Amino acid sequence: MTSHQTTSTGRYLDWLRQAENDLLWARHSFSGGFFSQTCFISQQSGEKTLKAYCYFKGFDIVKTHSLFQVIKALGENGELEKLAKELDLYYISGRYPDAFPAGAPFEMFTSEQAERALCSAERIYTIIAERIHDANTLR
Repeated sequence: MTSHQTTSTGRYLDWLRQAENDLLWARHSFSGGFFSQTCFISQQSGEKTLKAYCYFKGFDIVKTHSLFQVIKALGENGELEKLAKELDLYYISGRYPDAFPAGAPFEMFTSEQAERALCSAERIYTIIAERIHDANTLR
């Protein structure tokens, strides 16, 4: 990741809005009992939220799907790091049968895992949206 300005940095709100819409999708999936899908789309929402924050902070490109790697590039730790590690578990395993020795993802995930994934994504979104709001208020 680099930190010089380009047009990507001006699109942070698009990324944040998409992350919020993905949270709605994840909640809908959860209520329908689609737990592997809830886990995956929660990961996607967390990723988009963190990328929005990167662009807000001036990064011009973010070439990873690992929330943990984005967190490290941002110099974060603590709660955000813990949440990122949780969600990174679902990027592959929530979609692909070959992530497990046997069984399809929809057979492997529980409602408890999906609820934790959704809560993690919602918390990341809340933290980052508040930071962006607070920073914009000070400008």
